[in-house]
Amino acid sequence: MSDAVVTAPGRVNLIGEHTDYAGGLVLPVAIDLTTTVRWRPRAESVRVQSLAFGDVAEVKADGSVSPAELTGWGRHVAATVALLHARGRPALGIEAVVASTIPIGSGLSSSAALTVALSLALCRAASFELEPLELAHLAQESESLATGVPVGLMDPACIVLARRGYALLLDCTTEEHRHIPLPPNLGLVIVDSGVRRALEHSGYAERRKEVERGDPRRLRHIATENDRVCLAAAALESGDLESLGTLFRKGHESLRDDFEVSTPELDLLVDLAYEHGAVAARMTGGGFGGAIVALAEKSVAATVAEKVAATYAGCTGHEASTYLCESADCAAEHADGADLDGGYPAS
Repeated sequence: MSDAVVTAPGRVNLIGEHTDYAGGLVLPVAIDLTTTVRWRPRAESVRVQSLAFGDVAEVKADGSVSPAELTGWGRHVAATVALLHARGRPALGIEAVVASTIPIGSGLSSSAALTVALSLALCRAASFELEPLELAHLAQESESLATGVPVGLMDPACIVLARRGYALLLDCTTEEHRHIPLPPNLGLVIVDSGVRRALEHSGYAERRKEVERGDPRRLRHIATENDRVCLAAAALESGDLESLGTLFRKGHESLRDDFEVSTPELDLLVDLAYEHGAVAARMTGGGFGGAIVALAEKSVAATVAEKVAATYAGCTGHEASTYLCESADCAAEHADGADLDGGYPAS
């Protein structure tokens, strides 16, 4: 058979941070930064080459290899294969090449995109089907197994449910969801602070423990953030951009002061985004580094990004990476091979 391809988008969370694992509300958007898996059948083993890292991860297709036996991104491969096998997927292998335009460590769900794309490829190879939210739960479990971090449902759910032109309003307790239209005149501006972090080496797990223990300051953030998500969805639907800007600002301040996951670099980027004309801005992702998301009129979005990056570099000496993104559709399979740089790993 000819090569097959699966793509999975990254995601940026507009508002609703650190609420998914508390059963709260989130409002993410899938973006046109993507992870692509090109694959073909292979006997017995799952062999995956990463073009980003230049190495290969290989595990038995029966799920018998523990993530602890691998390092780095290979742990995600082992975890995904093991969990799919536990759910009844036949032990059929694939040979795959992974490429991605999602920056790693920036809070844009590079790991969830990898897990979802790989899961879809493995399912297709074995004619094994999972419903979208089943797949999202598997990807959530896979990341937790691979990294030891108790991540929430938001990232994979957005990746499997997203629609171009819409944000996803998701209740992480009931899993009810609906698509919220994005104002067509607003552009998504993502500014990566250049401060790298991995969730397993940040305070992410500790924050979750604090929520579970009922820490008043952390719970205050959760409660007020859930209210902000509802109000932000309504503001998007009505086009009330002034309210949206206020909600984003308050959300960032809550993450900074009540949840204590922001950094001086992220705080500065948010201030600069407002200063240079963004409608709304706040940190996005788990925090402790990573990126901010800003909404700006499309006619000035590129200028906002350029000015924020230039001023940030002058103030900190750090180089910020900027991305002008469009909303994207959910992860999908494609019939034809992708034009990726590099070939399959040597057998």
